[in-house]
Amino acid sequence: MAATSASTFSIGSSVSLGTRGSSLAQPKPFGVRFNSQSSLASFPSLKAATSLNFKLETSFLGKERAAALRGSFIRKAQLSNKSSHCLQVQASYKVAVLGAAGGIGQPLALLVKMSPLVSALHLYDIANVKGVAADLSHCNTPSQVLDFTGASELANCLNGVNVVVIPAGVPRKPGMTRDDLFNINANIVKTLVGAVADNCPDAFIHIISNPVNSTVPIAAEVLKQKGVYDPKKLFGVTTLDVVRANTFVAQEKNLKLIDVDVPVVGGHAGVTILPLLSKTKPSVSFTDEEVKNLTVRIQSAGTEVVEAKAGAGSATLSMAYAAARFVESSLRALDGDDDVYECSYVQSDLTDLPFFASRVKLGRKGIETLIPSDLQGLTEYEQKALEALKPELKASIEKGINFVQKQSVTA
Repeated sequence: MAATSASTFSIGSSVSLGTRGSSLAQPKPFGVRFNSQSSLASFPSLKAATSLNFKLETSFLGKERAAALRGSFIRKAQLSNKSSHCLQVQASYKVAVLGAAGGIGQPLALLVKMSPLVSALHLYDIANVKGVAADLSHCNTPSQVLDFTGASELANCLNGVNVVVIPAGVPRKPGMTRDDLFNINANIVKTLVGAVADNCPDAFIHIISNPVNSTVPIAAEVLKQKGVYDPKKLFGVTTLDVVRANTFVAQEKNLKLIDVDVPVVGGHAGVTILPLLSKTKPSVSFTDEEVKNLTVRIQSAGTEVVEAKAGAGSATLSMAYAAARFVESSLRALDGDDDVYECSYVQSDLTDLPFFASRVKLGRKGIETLIPSDLQGLTEYEQKALEALKPELKASIEKGINFVQKQSVTA
C-alpha cells in the first residue's frame, strides 16, 4: 500500500493503514503521523520517518499510560533513526483465548485480533470455534487466526503462546451470584490451567472465569502441583471494575473520561470490590452520599447488566473490552514498555490475605512490583470497607485452595 506524505499508523489500539488510523477504544485516533515521502511497503514495517507527530486519545490506555507509551515510542524511534533511519513495529506475540466461542470470548478475540503486537491468535473451545476463527480470519490485521476444538487439540493451541486468556465457563443468570458458578467453573479452570502448565508454563495467564476470587487461587494451586508456579505471571482480570469506576465517576462529575483513573482494590465480587474514590485522578471531591452510591453501583454493576439482559446473559461486551485492555497492557510490557500499570487480582503481601487486587507494575517477566501507596491514607469509609471485605475474600480464597487439594487427595 502506498503511503501519502502524511500517513497515520495506529499503535496499541488499531492496525489500520492509510490516511487515518481507527481507534479501538473510541472514535478519536491514537496514532503516529509520519511526515515522509517514503512508502509503507507492507505492514508491520515502517520505512524511514524523519519526524513523528502523535495524536493520543484513547480510554483503552488512559491519559498517563498513553503519554508513557508516546515517550517510549519516541525513544525507540530515535534509537532506530540513529542507526538505520528505519522504524520497525513488530507483531511478534502469540495469544490464546480459551473459551473463544463464548459470549466474552468472541468479542475479546475480535479486539485482540486488532492489536498490532499479536502475530498469532489461537482460539480454543469445546465446540463452535471453527466458525469464529473463519470469521475473524477475514479481518485484515496481521495476526494469523488458528482454531482448536476439544481436549485433543488443547496442547497444540497452547504451544509457544505468550499470553493465555481464560474466559471459559458458564455465565451468571438472574439471581445467581458469582459463587454459584463455582462448581462448574472451578473444574474448567483447573483443567485448562493444567494444560497451560504442561505446554506453555512461562506464559502470562489471565483468569476471567468467575468467581475470580476463587479461580485464581485454584490456578495457583494447579501450577504449584505442576512445579511451574510463577506468581508474577498469574493474573485475575479485575480491569472491568476499573473501567466501570472510571466511567461512572466521569459521568457523575462531568469529567473527560480519558482523564479519569480510579484504582479498585480487594477482589472481584460484590463487597470485595473496593473503588478507592479518594485516590481518583484527577483529584475530585465527593460527598459521603456520592461515595456510598458510587461504591455500591460499581460493586453491583455486574448484576445491573444481568438483570437488564433478563436471563439472556451477563456482562460480556464490557468484560471483553476490559480484558482486551489488560491483554494489550501485558503485550506492551512484554514488548519492553517500562511504564505499564494495571489493577489486577494477584498473589500479594499488601494485606494479610494471600491474594488481593491492587495496582501492579508490569514488565517483561510479569509483575515487577505491587503498588502499596494506594492503600495508604485511606478515608475512614474506605478503611472500614477494606476491613469488611476481608472475611468474604478470605473464605473465597480458601474455597479455591481447598477445592484443588481435596481433588488431589481423592485422586
